[in-house]
Amino acid sequence: MRKSYIAAFIYLLIGLGFGVFSREFTKIQGFDGYTVLNVLHTHVLILGFMFFLISLILSKLFSVHQIKSFNVWFIVYNIGLVLTIGSMTVRGILQVNGSDMAGLSHMAGLSHSIIGIALIWYMLLLNKAYKQQ
Repeated sequence: MRKSYIAAFIYLLIGLGFGVFSREFTKIQGFDGYTVLNVLHTHVLILGFMFFLISLILSKLFSVHQIKSFNVWFIVYNIGLVLTIGSMTVRGILQVNGSDMAGLSHMAGLSHSIIGIALIWYMLLLNKAYKQQ
């Protein structure tokens, strides 16, 4: 359970930091259009902070964290989320600078797929924990 709390807290700080970064970076660059940076902090706050807060509550209620594969799931989910954050950050910075990078869409797609698989996996873990009660 402590892992979920620590992850939620870290993603809260990262999400808030990206909100400030997005605003200040675009302001310094004189950019006033839409970029992926505009929604980056929201992604981090929802998929990181809020998700792990909910995970913490569900762990308390159903002991999801005691399921054998929870630790592996935790690593996979965080890898997917970090890759998503990284690809969104790079894409947003490149959009502000008026350029793009080949292969970035593939990385973003892969990272979103990893998160999608991890979310389904979490629901299976939750189901198993619920049945064990």
